[in-house]
Amino acid sequence: MKKVVIVLALIGFTFSTVSCRETTQDKVENSADAVGEDIENGLEEAGDAIENAAEETEDAIENAGQEIEEEIEGTDDYNGDDDNN
Repeated sequence: MKKVVIVLALIGFTFSTVSCRETTQDKVENSADAVGEDIENGLEEAGDAIENAAEETEDAIENAGQEIEEEIEGTDDYNGDDDNN
């Protein structure tokens, strides 16, 4: 009788350990998926920020070129407005 109780206890312990491992594995997989999604979202945001910075830089270069051209032509006003208006 003792052997049966011990064997049943060992079987029960084995099943409880296996089910805990599966639960832990599921949690790890879910966490890994969440981390992957966070990384993907972060990279998309970084890409958007880079694109916006590139557009702002392009605009600044264009404006600087226009200001230089106005200065050369003598149509530039000190406060940033054109004299031709």
